[in-house]
Amino acid sequence: MKSDSYIYRQTKTLNIRGRLMTLSTPQIMGILNVTPDSFFAENRFITEAAILAQAEKMLAEGASIIDIGGYSSRPGTQDVSLEEELSRTVNAVKLIAKRFPNAILSVDTFRSEVARQAFCEGACIINDISGGELDANMFSTVASLNIPYILMHMRGTPQTMKNHTTYDNIVKEITEYFQQKISILQNMGLKDILIDPGFGFAKTTEQNFRLLSHLNHFKILGAPLLVGLSRKSMIWKTLNAEPSNALNGTTALNMIALIKGASILRVHDVKEATEVIKLYSAININT
Repeated sequence: MKSDSYIYRQTKTLNIRGRLMTLSTPQIMGILNVTPDSFFAENRFITEAAILAQAEKMLAEGASIIDIGGYSSRPGTQDVSLEEELSRTVNAVKLIAKRFPNAILSVDTFRSEVARQAFCEGACIINDISGGELDANMFSTVASLNIPYILMHMRGTPQTMKNHTTYDNIVKEITEYFQQKISILQNMGLKDILIDPGFGFAKTTEQNFRLLSHLNHFKILGAPLLVGLSRKSMIWKTLNAEPSNALNGTTALNMIALIKGASILRVHDVKEATEVIKLYSAININT
């Protein structure tokens, strides 16, 4: 049996509609929210011109993936109908795919119908905050599409997750959660599965930092690790600031995430994340 460290050292690739993306060097996923109520006000893009301008900016600054979200998942957010999410998300995918046909587009959704229609318009990755818990058809949908799937950990819903933060051993429980769901997905034939511990989703500030300090534990799962820390409350609450003042803290924690094994950083600020990866890569080259 291969050792955990050997499994992790293997070069990871994702099959993006027949193109291979290597994760041997960490990659950046830029966040593009097409919602009016994202927790970070500067990352709300509604008009076609604004959506295209932000997509162009992120690609120019070094984003390998653009993650399009039409349903705000901030704690306590208002529910959005399927029809509204479809309208926001699928239209944005269609718009960006037409202007930037080589762009790798991810869709941030827990609804299988949004995933399916977005895929038909050019989406290449599905990013599901619920890990298949909020739509019983999600796993079968991504398996049938054979599309890379980001499996995130969350309890409850965005509306109720603050009430589900009791754990006996948070690292152990999330590891077991991933093991179970990865097994299900692999048995359904899905090959490209990424994991995201879900910072800020059904976790207190203290639990978020515990997860970050033990992030390298998740290497035992042998799956690429996506980390989304960008401007989250664990940063700005700790610093007694606001999301608008959390870039420096985000940069600091992103470097820690890379050192502990992150393959993809999901961020609002692509330029700064690109610089973090360049510095991280320089450290690795010279050690």
